[in-house]
Order: sequence, then C-alpha cells, then structure tokens
Amino acid sequence: MAAPVAKDEELELDVDSLAYGGNGVARLDGFVVFVRRGLPGDRVKARVTKVKRNHAEALATEVLEPGPQRVEAPCAHYPACGGCRFQDLAYDAQLAAKEAQVGDALRRLGGLHEPPLEPILPAEEIFHYRNKLEYSFTQLEDGPALGFHKAGRWDEVLPIERCWLTTDLGNAIRDAVRDWAREEGLPAYDQATGDGYLRHLVVREGRNTGQALVQLVTAKGERFERGYFVEVLRRFPEVRSIHWAVNETPAEVTNLPTTLLWGDDAIEEKLLGLRFRIRPNAFLQTNTRMAERLYELAIEYAGLTGDETVYDLYCGTGTIGLSMARNALTVWGVDVSEESIACALENAELNGIGNAAFFAGNVGQALEELHDRAGDPDLVVVDPQRAGLAGKALRRVGRLQAPRVVYVSCNPTTLASDLKVLAADWGYRLERARPLDMFPHTPHVETVALLTRDRA
Repeated sequence: MAAPVAKDEELELDVDSLAYGGNGVARLDGFVVFVRRGLPGDRVKARVTKVKRNHAEALATEVLEPGPQRVEAPCAHYPACGGCRFQDLAYDAQLAAKEAQVGDALRRLGGLHEPPLEPILPAEEIFHYRNKLEYSFTQLEDGPALGFHKAGRWDEVLPIERCWLTTDLGNAIRDAVRDWAREEGLPAYDQATGDGYLRHLVVREGRNTGQALVQLVTAKGERFERGYFVEVLRRFPEVRSIHWAVNETPAEVTNLPTTLLWGDDAIEEKLLGLRFRIRPNAFLQTNTRMAERLYELAIEYAGLTGDETVYDLYCGTGTIGLSMARNALTVWGVDVSEESIACALENAELNGIGNAAFFAGNVGQALEELHDRAGDPDLVVVDPQRAGLAGKALRRVGRLQAPRVVYVSCNPTTLASDLKVLAADWGYRLERARPLDMFPHTPHVETVALLTRDRA
C-alpha cells in the first residue's frame, strides 16, 4: 500500500505526542508523520521532507493553533540554534514526555507489560546547568565569532551572544576569546574549504569548586602569541587551566592531545563530598547537580552492605565506583579511555580510597581477565554510551551472573533491548527503574535501573 503523502507536500496536522528523539507525532488517517518543531496539542502546517513505507517525516512551517503546553522561549537564538529543542515546551510537559518515552521503550522493546517505573526525577535547574560547552568558530564580516551549529546543519554555525545552558562565567569566557581572536586578526576555520585557523573552544567548569578549564582548538601551526592568550584568560580568577590542541584533519572533534599553556593540567570538581580531577578529555556528566542525584540513586539501588565486590564498567573517571567504595568491600573499574582511567586512579588517591582499582581496556574484552583477578562480583554497575552494551559486553555481563546489576542508561531504547536480552538469556528481572532529567530542553533522558537474579 502506497504512503498517503508525498515529499514536499504541505499538510495540516494535529500533533498528539512526542516521540523519543524530540519530534512531534501526528497521524493522517492512521499513517504516522513525525513532525520536527511540532509540540503536543499544536495544529501545524508542515512540509513533508521524507516518506517511508510506514511513516513520513515533516517540518512544521507554521503553528496554526498552539497547544496548551507551548510557552515563550527565553533564548534569542531559539529555535535556530541546535543546542535546545524544547525551550518552547512547558517544563512539566517535557518531564511527562520523557517519562512516557522510557515507559514506552520498556513495554514495546523490553517486553515488560507493567514495568516497575518510578516517577521521573526533575532537574534542579532548568537553565544554566551545563558544566561543559564546546563552541565552533565561524567567520563573519567583522571577524571571527563563536557559536553552535544551526539546527540540522553541520556546515553553518550560529554566532551566540548569550547561551542559556551555561553560566555567566561561561558566556563571559567565550566572549573574551572571541574579542581576542578579532584583536589578533585570526581567521575562523572553514569546514568546506579547509582554510582558516581557529576551530573550537571548550570551556569546562567545576560547578562546586568555582574552577574553570579552557581549551583552544586550531588548525595546524602556531599562529598566535601564547602569552597574550593566557593573559586574556587569566583576567578570570576562576580559570585554573589553559590548553591548546591542534586538529589537522577535516573531522570536527575536540577530543585531542593537548599542550598545557598555563596553570594546572586539570581542574577539580566535588561530587557527593569527593574530589575529582577533570582533564580536557576526561568524561564527566555535564550537569553537576543532577550527576549527584544520579549517583545517589545508583547507590540506593545498589543496596551495598560493605561486603560486596563491585564491578564498575564504563567507569569514566571513577565517579560512580568511588562514590560506592565507602559502602563496598572492593571496587574494580574498567574503561576504554586511558585518560579517564588515569583520572580515576588519581581520584582514588586524592580521596584516600584504597579499596578501588581501575584498568584501561575494552569492556567486552577485559571482563574475562578482570574476573580472573577480582573473582565473582556481587554487583555490576554499567554506564555505557548511547549504543548500550555491545554484543560481546552484553554476553559477558550476563555470563558473570552477578546477583545485582545497576544499569545507568542515556538511551531508553538500548536500555530496553539490553534488559530484554538479560532477562531472556540470563534470568534477570527488572526490579526498579527511574528516569532522571539531566538535560532540560533537549530530548535526552537518563534512567537508572536495578536488575536482580537468583544466585546459581
């Protein structure tokens, strides 16, 4: 049966919900149309951009009748900026949509008729919550500027005057670097031609310590005077660490080896009373306050008594494992990033924690060796990337047969599919799950889940 719509056709649609990923869901005689920029309750005029056998995609070009949950976005750059998707959706409605998406994934993909889903934990701050932002340089007539890619465009950068996701300090540092670049006459890099010099700016903040780290990314060559760049940034007493990285490839990346220009090679953050060293490329949850709530929830679900052997897989800089160490016998962390593991080892020493060990390696490949060294785990904590547990890692986690697994997820669809395999193949039951809103005004949602199984 042919789809009832054609590409570039204009439609009037009623949006009834949000799909995971942030598009509105509308139906045309039962045929699903995913509408970008459509919010629940809206009646919109939309242009069809893609047609598939069982659904179509469209872009809302005009809001004919706004839904009751549509609000005025405070950011002057919204919706052109790709950083936020839902500033014009009331926060209560954002929470309800995210909670519903997690529940839907657990039912539809996880095969759970009535998942034990607890109410979503709202963000403590819905603006100015990010502790890290990566800006791209772009060239304007009056000189270089800094901003974010336009929504849906990899080749266009929108200059930013004020970002509502960072702090006043973060905004001020960005503007100071922009003014320095214009004063020095340094051109922005052009992704299309490969010409130009300035590529990215990364600003990281220790929100509980007041410390900041700045990383400049350029094309090859040293075309700036280090001393003056450092002088500009040292005007901010919060800046403790200034780095420079060179990217000689076309890829838009910032995760690169760095040269320390001034200060300490890392800054510190405090989470749940522990100190953590943060280097330019080390992973840390980008919402500090909600990271603490997430770790508290993981600790609650773990139910540690002090006698347990804990595996902390995809451990990053050790934040979850070290937060659990005080209540465990031993903690063993694994992560593929050598820089993150170096930070984890340093963080253990920094906090005087002697019952935690960390190793660099691919989780799927390292588990066998870890098991030989550490013995059977009583608890396994997994915090994988959006793709979830890779096939080998999933099988080897199941093969460990730990009585408890705490799964920290940033993607409800891969969480649900992984839980289904762990239940079907390894006898696990989902006991509890709770979503957390780490990233207001975006489609992303975190979930902490507890799985249990009887000992063999």
